[in-house]
Amino acid sequence: MAEDWLGGLVPPLLIIIGILGIVVPVLPGLFITLVGAFVWALITSSTTGWVIFGVCVLWFAAGIAGQYLIPGRRLRQEGIGTATLLLAVLGAIAGFFVLPVIGAFVGFVGTIFLIEGARTRDRSHAWARTKVALRAVATSIGIELIAAFAIAATYAVGVFLHR
Repeated sequence: MAEDWLGGLVPPLLIIIGILGIVVPVLPGLFITLVGAFVWALITSSTTGWVIFGVCVLWFAAGIAGQYLIPGRRLRQEGIGTATLLLAVLGAIAGFFVLPVIGAFVGFVGTIFLIEGARTRDRSHAWARTKVALRAVATSIGIELIAAFAIAATYAVGVFLHR
């Protein structure tokens, strides 16, 4: 009885929390979404559960790879170098601790603006590069959300098939 309650409430709750963690970047949202599918597979202890979890792991891996590779490639195509990106990541980490919730976003984008402004001494050029970074951040969040929704849909299919 407790297993039914646990399996029916905890996994979807984790998936919802994970999706919210992507939109409000405080929690590792995609990972929490995957943990929801894992908990369901663990509770069901069925072949269906583990196959569904395996598919969710593939969605997770595709989301992680895509959220870094696609925006990163676009940033490099627009002339934002690797050193700038690494410094922007450090700015994002610092920003996360200075301004909880939105600090990582502000730190990443702000660092790119400052570096590009110092490098070119042209604010309009720095702002153009910053807009590219903003689009890259939005793309990254979008890819992560798509992966999380794919995990949620796969989980829902698994629940349907398991019944």
